Amino acid sequence: MKTGVEQSVYAVLLLNMLPERAVLDSEVISEQLGASPTYMQKLLRKLVNADIIKSVTGVKGGFKLNKDPEAIRVYDIYVAVEGQQSLYSSSGILDGMLELEKTERCCILGELMEEAEASWKRVLKRETIASLTEEIQSERFAGNTAELQSWINEKMVV
Repeated sequence: MKTGVEQSVYAVLLLNMLPERAVLDSEVISEQLGASPTYMQKLLRKLVNADIIKSVTGVKGGFKLNKDPEAIRVYDIYVAVEGQQSLYSSSGILDGMLELEKTERCCILGELMEEAEASWKRVLKRETIASLTEEIQSERFAGNTAELQSWINEKMVV
């Protein structure tokens, strides 16, 4: 998985910390996440195209959530950034090693990878932006979250 998925999840978490009518500019988001402004703009566009976030144009423009945080699954963000293709693609090495005929071909590693990918997808579909927000707002991160919220309040556009 590329860093774009991680950056996109955290960008959506930042947007979830905004008051209802506020937005964050892509430059501000990229600054907070340590990402290239150009790359962040590309990621945000993918999230807009997936209807996860909304782009607000104009002088007071920026980005905000387009859905309730309970409705945004981590898997949705993954698919928006990476697409739906499988993580594994067999190149037929086993077939060549065993000199299998076309009708006999198989990939035992492919079967294992399909099972692993199904488990991985199930976990990503279970977690939402709401559940991740709840985690970062727990006692474990209380002081840090307060500082981040202050930063957001300074940078947001209303």
